Amino acid sequence: MGQNENNKILIHACCGICSGYPISLLRDMGYEPVVYFCNPNLDTEEEFQKRLEAQKIVCMYHWVDLNVEEYNHEDFLRAAKGLESEPERGKRCDECIKLRLKMTAEKAKELGINKITTSLVISPHKNFEKITKIGLEVSDDIEYIAIDFKKKDGFLKTNNLSKELGIYRQNYCGCEFSKR
Repeated sequence: MGQNENNKILIHACCGICSGYPISLLRDMGYEPVVYFCNPNLDTEEEFQKRLEAQKIVCMYHWVDLNVEEYNHEDFLRAAKGLESEPERGKRCDECIKLRLKMTAEKAKELGINKITTSLVISPHKNFEKITKIGLEVSDDIEYIAIDFKKKDGFLKTNNLSKELGIYRQNYCGCEFSKR
């Protein structure tokens, strides 16, 4: 395996806004990021397409490869079954994160990449420790790289980049239950 292959990392991207700064930080850390847009939690195909278009712009800006998982909201609804009334950041969210990070680890194996991470942790509304624990649990024989992208003004930097690029900016996490 070549030097570049060892440095590849598959970054799960929840949206263009959240992935902008993490991609550049990963590069600064010596990784070669590959983006994986995997979001069955999004409540509509229209929302999925809006966020995907924003993600494409961010990936073109950074010159990184983008892998897109087909939209299948049923996967999320199965994972969230019985947890629909849970509060935001509760058990339903844990199951949603688990689903997406497990899919990320599976995609990494398929692509021959041995490291994963997620842009989810850049949000001030997400718990870094909880997401790290889930990532470590579901990553199997893929290495989960825990990086708190919020540090060193990461959230501000990623928001500034998204404004500069003029990309779509959503105002909810993604699922129909997070709109409440």
